[in-house]
Amino acid sequence: MRMGFLLLSASCVAASAAQAQGDLRAAPAEAMAAAVRDPGWKAPRTSWGDPSLAGVWTVDDLRSVPVSRSQQFGERESLTPEEFAERAANDAASREEQVVAGDYLRHEFGLRTFGYTSMVVDPPDGRIPALTDAGRALAATRSTGTYSPGPFHDFEDFSLYDRCISRGPIGSIMPAIYGNGVNIAQSPNAVSISYEMIHDTRIVRLDGRAGTDEIPDQWMGTARGHWEGDTLVVESANFNDRSNLTGGAPGSTELKLTERFRRVDPEMVEYRVTIEDPVTLTAPFTLRMMLTTQPGSAFLEYGCHEGNEAVRNSLSGERVYERQVAEATAAGLPAPRRATNHNEIRDGAGVDITDPFDINRGE
Repeated sequence: MRMGFLLLSASCVAASAAQAQGDLRAAPAEAMAAAVRDPGWKAPRTSWGDPSLAGVWTVDDLRSVPVSRSQQFGERESLTPEEFAERAANDAASREEQVVAGDYLRHEFGLRTFGYTSMVVDPPDGRIPALTDAGRALAATRSTGTYSPGPFHDFEDFSLYDRCISRGPIGSIMPAIYGNGVNIAQSPNAVSISYEMIHDTRIVRLDGRAGTDEIPDQWMGTARGHWEGDTLVVESANFNDRSNLTGGAPGSTELKLTERFRRVDPEMVEYRVTIEDPVTLTAPFTLRMMLTTQPGSAFLEYGCHEGNEAVRNSLSGERVYERQVAEATAAGLPAPRRATNHNEIRDGAGVDITDPFDINRGE
């Protein structure tokens, strides 16, 4: 605890200097939050008096924070100043590369750098707990879609992500290559949370209505919320058993989420979620992220639906490959080699261009 306090104190001093200089990467972004620098800071209020979470937020600033902690950090939640400086330099270089040389599938990088060693903060080692036997069996039924070498026999061989159905209750808020917007709107009786990529929207009821036993299981569950001081607490259940959590962990119908949203700065909302699934996980775990603003950012339509052409074209490419195999076999020739991993397909390392279509390559 004392080491953590010393690191935070040093970060706060650096944050004050960074703010004065306008350099968002001179100190860990979490140390720059108004609620950290001024314990008396109060979140803005809605017209009816609730803390305001409304706005367009993003997790672009978290792209360099791993989900699970590297074992070298042990139970340490924060980088040292030297480790942070290295991450900040890498973040700046990555953003510069994308801005200057990125193609139309440019990866989006934020302006801040966070000093977290991982998104997982509980258990203390910062790692997702092991799966149960049932969890491993359920994970084996999940398709990784175009992030695998196939084969692709029909649309069910593609992931829910490929098919534009859902990124799941946790994946929807995790940083991806682009489309990381989170739009929060509030009324006295409800909060809506929309995710830019794959376009899911959750309605969190605040009116104290009863449980969810009568509601069918859903991709994003059924949410009920209440305020604990300045923190919005959202409890969700009623999930189906077909979506993933994160880190390869599948969710079951027994999944429970407890989320906490807390405004800690005019440009930051701290987000924590505790994930409990006694069917698939040997223990619960908690993730911490920070939603931030970006200059000039907007929440855009994600024009993606289950009939998207990428899945159709991938299946068409697979049929071409099957015909090539049949023709080679009939001629007594070796079958064309199938790419064995995603990078091999992308890089064309000795792979014939007629290998199965890969939607992640940008075609």
